[in-house]
Amino acid sequence: LAFCRGRIVRVPKGPLIRVVGTEVAIPCSVSDYDGPSEQNFDWEFSRETDFVRIVSTWDSTFTSEEYQKRVGRGDIKLRRSSNDAVELVIRNIQPADQGRYKCSTPSTDATVQGNYDAEVQVKVISDGLSVSGSKARSSTSLRLSEGDSFKLRCSATTTSPEHTHLHVTWQVKSGSSWRDILSLTHEGKFQPGPGYEERYRSGDIRLDTGANDTYRLSVSQASSADGGAYRCLVSEWVRGADGSWQKIQEKSVEIAAVSIQRTDVVISTSNVSVTERDSLDLTCNITTDRSGIFQAEVMWYFSASPDDTLSDAQLLLSMDHDSVVSDSTLISLSHVDRNSYRLLVRDVDVEDSGYYFCEAAIWVPLHNGSWHKVVERTSAPVSVVVTALEPDYDVFLNASKTPKFSDDPTELNCRITNVQDTEANIRFTVSWYYRQRLPGDNVVAEELLASMDADWTLLPGDRGRERIQNGEIILSKKSADTFSLRIQWTSEGDRGDYFCVISAWSRHRNNSWVKSKDVSSSSVNIFWATQDYTLTVEAVKLKPFFVAGHTFEMTCKVSSKNIKTPRYSVLITAEKPLTDQSNPNGTTRIISLNQDSVVRLEDWTDQTRVDGVVLEKVQENEFRYRMYQTQISDAGLYRCVVTAWSPGGGGMWREAVNGLSNPIQIDFQTSGPVFNVSVHSDSPTIYQGEVADLLCIVTMEGMPLEPDDMSFDVSWFAVRSFALDREPILLASLDRRGIVTQSRRNGSSDLSLERISPLEFRLRVHGCEDHDFGNHYCVVTPWVRSATGVWQREPDIKAKPIFLSVKMDVLNAFKYPLLIGIGLATAIGLLSCLIGYCSSRWCCKKEVQETRRERRRLMSMEMD
Repeated sequence: LAFCRGRIVRVPKGPLIRVVGTEVAIPCSVSDYDGPSEQNFDWEFSRETDFVRIVSTWDSTFTSEEYQKRVGRGDIKLRRSSNDAVELVIRNIQPADQGRYKCSTPSTDATVQGNYDAEVQVKVISDGLSVSGSKARSSTSLRLSEGDSFKLRCSATTTSPEHTHLHVTWQVKSGSSWRDILSLTHEGKFQPGPGYEERYRSGDIRLDTGANDTYRLSVSQASSADGGAYRCLVSEWVRGADGSWQKIQEKSVEIAAVSIQRTDVVISTSNVSVTERDSLDLTCNITTDRSGIFQAEVMWYFSASPDDTLSDAQLLLSMDHDSVVSDSTLISLSHVDRNSYRLLVRDVDVEDSGYYFCEAAIWVPLHNGSWHKVVERTSAPVSVVVTALEPDYDVFLNASKTPKFSDDPTELNCRITNVQDTEANIRFTVSWYYRQRLPGDNVVAEELLASMDADWTLLPGDRGRERIQNGEIILSKKSADTFSLRIQWTSEGDRGDYFCVISAWSRHRNNSWVKSKDVSSSSVNIFWATQDYTLTVEAVKLKPFFVAGHTFEMTCKVSSKNIKTPRYSVLITAEKPLTDQSNPNGTTRIISLNQDSVVRLEDWTDQTRVDGVVLEKVQENEFRYRMYQTQISDAGLYRCVVTAWSPGGGGMWREAVNGLSNPIQIDFQTSGPVFNVSVHSDSPTIYQGEVADLLCIVTMEGMPLEPDDMSFDVSWFAVRSFALDREPILLASLDRRGIVTQSRRNGSSDLSLERISPLEFRLRVHGCEDHDFGNHYCVVTPWVRSATGVWQREPDIKAKPIFLSVKMDVLNAFKYPLLIGIGLATAIGLLSCLIGYCSSRWCCKKEVQETRRERRRLMSMEMD
């Protein structure tokens, strides 16, 4: 099987039926060709046998003599539609042009393949189409009212010898272009034009056929858009040889000019302004040239916005076409004349301000006695402004109480004066505002403290909400014309300008209250001169010389200025030397006494001397501190930290200023021994599970002491890091009485702490784990007995840390798992052998019956 490809020239399948006098366009195209993309075409014509050359796209001398005039006039021409297609156009075709037309293309192919020409038969028939208006008149004029109905007729016939179909279309022109209304196609289908689909489905537009080949257009409910020139457009169609429909000619005739008189609805007045309690009078006028019998239906609407639709607006009153008016107490609707309807609203209120519009519908009677609505229009909204009756009054603000100091009370009275033109339906409320006063011309927006609504309900503002709820700010109405604001305890943040706003409220018909007027008072400035608080504290040592074991005593005297009825709280602090390890920060809070004379121990942790410090109030501005049985470790600088308090709001105390006294030094001159501490371990590196031994060794220099005259508190700490960058962890401690205290541990290892000699203490870590690594050190607190028999505490001594590393014993770690694995493997192997033997002995035994063998002597190799 072979496939070939060649040039193909195509023309429509004939015959082509055309009407005399019309324009004919015969297309011709070529495909599957070689060479340039733009192809040339030659057209020839034949009535019988010989072809006569008509026109060519590439040869101007191709045209024969009998067609040169028609080609020159443009009655016959070629119209190229693409590179491979042209159309032969013949204007005003005549019966002599009936015949065969051949389209040919010069070859541009490398090889000659396919067809290079094609023919089509053209048949020219006479013009038998006739289109006319009703009663043979060219056109008529119709003047109608909006909502009326009208009918237009045209006649269309054809005497064509061929079997043709007519396509009738009614069109209207209101501007420069024609619009399709409704068509009866050549296939017998009704087709509404764009925008007329809904009216066609509702039956307002119909196309009917009648006798004598008439086509009637019926239009109901005419609107202003239906005005214009109407024509009947008729085209003649024939089915071609290929089964498709072809339009062979088209004619039209103008039937009528229709004008539609629009029905308008307007309100006689534009924008209206009335005073409260007056009457509002509006008139709705209907403009129409309708002369017959009709009735109007009128509805009045109200809306707050001019853009609201009828569904959003409020229906006020309505009158149907039988002149039945809906019921209303304060609103009435009356029929003034044939086309005017009056709306009257009595005793208007401020809430009646808004937009009013009316909607009118025209009803006409039908033959059966019923009424039919033909048109409906809505007027443009009219703005109505109701001016409220404002009362006339003044507002006066004065301060009945002004503060002299902080926390003094402040009271302001806002009074209504010169009240005129007020009614029983007027009530007054107040709003209080605060404005901070800044230096220069800087302006600060006012802040709302509180306000009242029409029901005298208190509405706190953001600035005063919390203080009003706590009772620090009290708002009251002293009389019918006086409102009061009282600040119980005025602070410095309350200094500034205060003013009040009196609002007048009017009661409307629905018993609601609407604000009608606001009047502000002049501002009142609340200010008092303030001076900086000053506080002086002096510490005095009562006993200039004392030794360890005696009582230390000092007093703190306080003096203050510009503080109203102050009270003082005192805190005693001690600044220890930097060598004291019990307090690395250097300052210790010992004991305090607050402004209510309540004593509290702060950071005093010596359980043996819980009652060893006392702080008491000698006078209102003098305090005394005592420390009994002083120790050498108590050496340092002692101060009094004093805070002055002044009375605040609600019986509370407010902190005013702080003061620090001069330091009082406690220094002991001793010639006793000097202690040193070191940490030692024979094996700082151990394996897991072993015991770690750490020794804390105390050495002594200077004057020797008997073992019974000295004792030590020993504490062991660990830092779980290499660089000492973490907090130390207390492991265990041994006090001088021999009591051991251990901290809680998370691991399985255990600790023991013991004294192995007067100056050596051993820490043992049993069953070390990997988390027991780190830097370990001990802190020793020496106690020395003086000649008087009193035990004195020496400063704490910290030893240099030693690093303890814990390694994992690989052999011991894997010993038990290996033994367990070997034992399990041996047991499983023996069990497997036993199972195999039993299976082969009893379960898989098979008896084999041997055949008897004949005994034959062996032959010699040579015989074989």
